Amino acid sequence: MQLCEPLKWLFKDEVRRVGYELGMPERLIKRHPFPGPGLAVRILGDITREKVRILQDADDIYIEAMHNYICEDGECLYDKVWQAGTVLLSTIRSVGVMGDERTYEHPVALRAVTSTDAMTADWAHLPYDFMAKVSNEIINKVKGVNRVCYDISSKPPSTIEWE
Repeated sequence: MQLCEPLKWLFKDEVRRVGYELGMPERLIKRHPFPGPGLAVRILGDITREKVRILQDADDIYIEAMHNYICEDGECLYDKVWQAGTVLLSTIRSVGVMGDERTYEHPVALRAVTSTDAMTADWAHLPYDFMAKVSNEIINKVKGVNRVCYDISSKPPSTIEWE
């Protein structure tokens, strides 16, 4: 079996233009870019099934909330950003409190950027009410996470993905 990559040399914005020309559904065309190696690049440190579960659960909450958040102009928040995702900082543990007990669990970092071509990108200025809701939901629903951070780095000097 051979690998077939007909769009290999196109940038993401060019691939989207091809999609429009071919009449593909907009939900596929507007889908955010996803790292080739998959979620593995969004887990800092060793990769285990448990860490993948934590990341998937947190990322599902974040991305679903972006789809459901309708901005003042009627467009959903997901369509306003170039790319968004969650990073599990599994090499460190953060101190938290649940009830009367201390917890030592992992933080996650949320990342969202705006761009036209991914050669440069700015961090997305997401609404505070959205960020508060997502943070609370992740902390309350994802076992293994007790802190949510937001990455406000631009590209350059940073990159869109952490690894």
